[in-house]
Amino acid sequence: MKHIVAGHVAVTATDFAELALGIDLELFTGTAGESSMERRARRDVAREVLAELRATDPDAAAYAAALMRTTPLPLARPAGRRTRRPAVAA
Repeated sequence: MKHIVAGHVAVTATDFAELALGIDLELFTGTAGESSMERRARRDVAREVLAELRATDPDAAAYAAALMRTTPLPLARPAGRRTRRPAVAA
């Protein structure tokens, strides 16, 4: 069964939630590899959007707030050189 929202076909449950609720999941959950500065900026915007949602659409606001409480994705880490440990003879 296809789910069509505003002319777009939702392929996954995530797509359907984004299309039906109008919430950008990446805004509330983050993206892999974002820097700490990017994360702070994204979360500031997400808080502002959440405040507006609470006033206009409490159900969508509850969903967005739950997304913000999810485990954050790992932050970008500088690519460092890994040291190899010598093999231990048994």
